[in-house]
Amino acid sequence: MSGCFPNITSSPIIFLLTGVPGLEDFHIWISIPFCLLYATALSGNSLILFIIVTQPSLHEPMYYFLSMLSTTDLGLSISTLVTMLGIFWFNAREISFNACLSQMFFIKLFTVMESSVLLAMAFDRFVAISNPLRYATILTESRIAKIGVAIVIGTLMLTPMVALLKRLSFCSSHVLQHSYCFHPDVMKLSCMDTRINSAVGLAAMISTVGLDSVFIVLSYVLIIRTVLSIASPEERKKAFSTCVSHIGAVAVIYIPLISLSFVHRFGKRAPPFVHTMIANTYLLIPPVMNPIIYSVKTKQIYRAVIKIFHSKESWN
Repeated sequence: MSGCFPNITSSPIIFLLTGVPGLEDFHIWISIPFCLLYATALSGNSLILFIIVTQPSLHEPMYYFLSMLSTTDLGLSISTLVTMLGIFWFNAREISFNACLSQMFFIKLFTVMESSVLLAMAFDRFVAISNPLRYATILTESRIAKIGVAIVIGTLMLTPMVALLKRLSFCSSHVLQHSYCFHPDVMKLSCMDTRINSAVGLAAMISTVGLDSVFIVLSYVLIIRTVLSIASPEERKKAFSTCVSHIGAVAVIYIPLISLSFVHRFGKRAPPFVHTMIANTYLLIPPVMNPIIYSVKTKQIYRAVIKIFHSKESWN
């Protein structure tokens, strides 16, 4: 096993990240849309947080959960920003093993947190529609805080998945296939048996994102049943309309995730840059789209955004 060496501090491991294979000469141009996406994600989610914090009328359960979603989206964007733009702008491909593990952990952390927050928001919509008179007494600030703490604690089960990579030895090739550290990529470079890593990783994702998706679907089954029991067509329409933003947020996280899985499984003949571009945008679509969806579809957020921009114009 001469091509392998253990993961020890005397010989630090350096991985090489990959930009867009075959399009290296165009990295500067490719970086422009990615810069716009990052700028939109960071500014949009920061604006949502600012509005919720500064507007007392938005200090309600739905908007507390939305603030959690925006915080998660900010974390997800920042987790990949440095390495991705570093590759596009400076061809800075090198990343140390420990830095790679840290980035991988935070990407998984915020992905799982996003899924868990969407589940909490589905529960919020179910309570609001099925029991509107007790909505404020069921979802009190203390209960929302406990839900937030539970979401953070739930992500700790990701720790073994990342920590187990420390036991691996790596072969002579240290080239990763993405512009950020992706768990399957790192495992593929190992000379050792990675079945334990794969099993722990699969179990962690099934018990977090997998279960969240099942409970989100179950929540909407209950929501639909409750809405259909409402006699007035106008009231049914009004009840459904309160779920539109949340359905959009669920779609923008799960559709790219499913698309990426299909491309990896069935798109073996697709050019390498197709896999890379989809993988890069998959982590950026939710942070970019969520502020847009909630700003357009939620009247209170929309009015607050318009109010802020009007006040800026009056100052000018």
